[in-house]
Amino acid sequence: MKEKTSITLSRDVLTHIDKLAGTKASRSAFIEAVLRDYLKKRARAAIEARDLALINANADKLNADAEDVLEYQHLDWSDGVVESE
Repeated sequence: MKEKTSITLSRDVLTHIDKLAGTKASRSAFIEAVLRDYLKKRARAAIEARDLALINANADKLNADAEDVLEYQHLDWSDGVVESE
């Protein structure tokens, strides 16, 4: 359901909106699409920030685990025969 609202924009912003929206979209439809895109990006940024915080909080353990796996998987190529150490 749509609700009517009123905003005040400068003339130059309206001119740019009208040029970008063209004749196929109303100002309202154009502004709504831009705001939806903005809100989607903000939500995605919040998720990415949360994920990064989790990774950083656990970085030492994750790095130690990765190093352990790499040491375990180390292969000896010195004699031409692949052997697990």
